Amino acid sequence: MTGSGEPPRTECTITVDGSYAARLARDGGGSWFPERWTLDGPEPYAVPLPGNQPEEPGTEVQPMGDGRVLIRRFADRRHAFSLLYPTGPQTGELPLGAVECPEAETVLRLLPPAPGGEKAYALAVGRRSSAVWLVAGGAFGPEHLAEIPGRCSGGVWLDRAGRMLVLDRELGGRTKAVVVDLERGGEISPLLQIADGSDDRLLLADPDSGLLLISSDAPSPGRARLGWGVLGSTLPVRFPECLRMPECVVTPFAIQPGQVLMPESCGVALRVDGPAASWVGVWRPAARQVQHLPAPEGWLAGSGLWTEDGELLLPYATAEAPCGVARWAAAARNGALTGEAEGPGETGGTGGTGAGDAGPEDPEGGGGGGGGTVAQPPEPGPPEPVVARPVPLQQAPLGNLVTK
Repeated sequence: MTGSGEPPRTECTITVDGSYAARLARDGGGSWFPERWTLDGPEPYAVPLPGNQPEEPGTEVQPMGDGRVLIRRFADRRHAFSLLYPTGPQTGELPLGAVECPEAETVLRLLPPAPGGEKAYALAVGRRSSAVWLVAGGAFGPEHLAEIPGRCSGGVWLDRAGRMLVLDRELGGRTKAVVVDLERGGEISPLLQIADGSDDRLLLADPDSGLLLISSDAPSPGRARLGWGVLGSTLPVRFPECLRMPECVVTPFAIQPGQVLMPESCGVALRVDGPAASWVGVWRPAARQVQHLPAPEGWLAGSGLWTEDGELLLPYATAEAPCGVARWAAAARNGALTGEAEGPGETGGTGGTGAGDAGPEDPEGGGGGGGGTVAQPPEPGPPEPVVARPVPLQQAPLGNLVTK
């Protein structure tokens, strides 16, 4: 975010294709330094990328598709960006320029890795507007791409081209997910409008299946609930009862890719934070239950990746295994997961209830609150590239909320 004074980040960031990860690690003396993980080889390994001096705890790092690591450092209201790479025993650094934020209250952070891994973006949030910046992959340093009225948060990529970015925009006292078209000068179009007075956020999206993970207080005003919908479907957004866990915070962090035309079969990984511990949940829209898994020791909480084959990868770091990946493989018969880790340490075992044993949700069950669907946008005609364009939910058929 804004640099010093922030709590240190304990998670790692993974490229969209799962080849690399990056995190801010800590040495034995307590100093922070960037670290790159290579995940697409026979065994994961880490490469430290220390600079000339220790990094601040709030420094952000992000892996690029070519193995370099983008770093954002903050000083004197300037956010400086560089690309780091190993050069023998040293760390090479390519400065990319800086973004100045004259207003002290402006917060700038990196957006999630973009598809393709060639570009990186940042979001600067001011008092009345938010700006999207291209900070890596441009021709002449950081480039201002879009200015959006309102205060934005989140950041989800809706397509594989890295063109359609979804942000949660707070405007007029309500938060709604909107799509920013980065190839049309930041043109904005609504995505979620479940109820007029609800706060509707997009948490995750899978471009292959169209599955969307949504947070909204439409079914319970003042209290956000997890729901799911499908881009292009006329069915209402659903809010499964099994995703309501009293006294726990449930955060989805990964969706299984490659399930074209089968959104209900996609595995969704959940971080579950309880009063005394955190663990992993696995859920599929076709199931009525969440499968609960013990988190591997040293899990970089909230970090993980699904493979197309249904394997959930969870990065972890311990004193014995400073770069490890726990692998939870879905059984072919019912979608239940079994686990093992690459490297030392025991992380295996399954727990809770199987995510694939139950049938699909009853579309007639439950109800209440408002209604909404996620509409499939029309495709722009030539000479524009063919890209799905979302439309407001109020322009699509509405139905009752499904809570079963």
